[in-house]
Amino acid sequence: MDLKRYTREDARDIRTLLLDIHDECYADEEDEFHSRERFSEFVDAWSAKDTWACVIGYDGGEPVGYAYGASFSPGGWWRGVDAPEWLTEDTRVFALSELMVVPRWRKTGASEKIHDALFVGRDTHAVTLFVDTAHPKVVALYERWGYYKINESRPFDDAPLYAVMVKELRRL
Repeated sequence: MDLKRYTREDARDIRTLLLDIHDECYADEEDEFHSRERFSEFVDAWSAKDTWACVIGYDGGEPVGYAYGASFSPGGWWRGVDAPEWLTEDTRVFALSELMVVPRWRKTGASEKIHDALFVGRDTHAVTLFVDTAHPKVVALYERWGYYKINESRPFDDAPLYAVMVKELRRL
């Protein structure tokens, strides 16, 4: 699998690809929260951040999946969730907004490779993410990768209930 890195400057060029992969991953989902239109709002908001980073995996030129997010601003944290004190004191916390792998590539190790590639060369001490609590197998996958749950959140009225998870990359 080839892994390619992208920044905010590349966002416009890969936007449609991100949305197409999202559509493939959520093809059976009927909830409006997971619609292409709603997701495009999140892609646009996240990719506008100065620290936005994205890794897309390709196999033979075909997309396998991607991960993207951005560093929190100093003192920044997820809306509606109290941050652990040790995280509020550090400015090197990365918010992993999305990790998606097309269905035929699931359970191949591709998601972990894409995930890990996102942090290569970054001065990041911790990564945090939301995982839909209706998917305990996904929560367990992140736990195997070293994440642990610190809270739960429903950041929008129409959003699912998420487990707020953190992984320390380097001890502070």
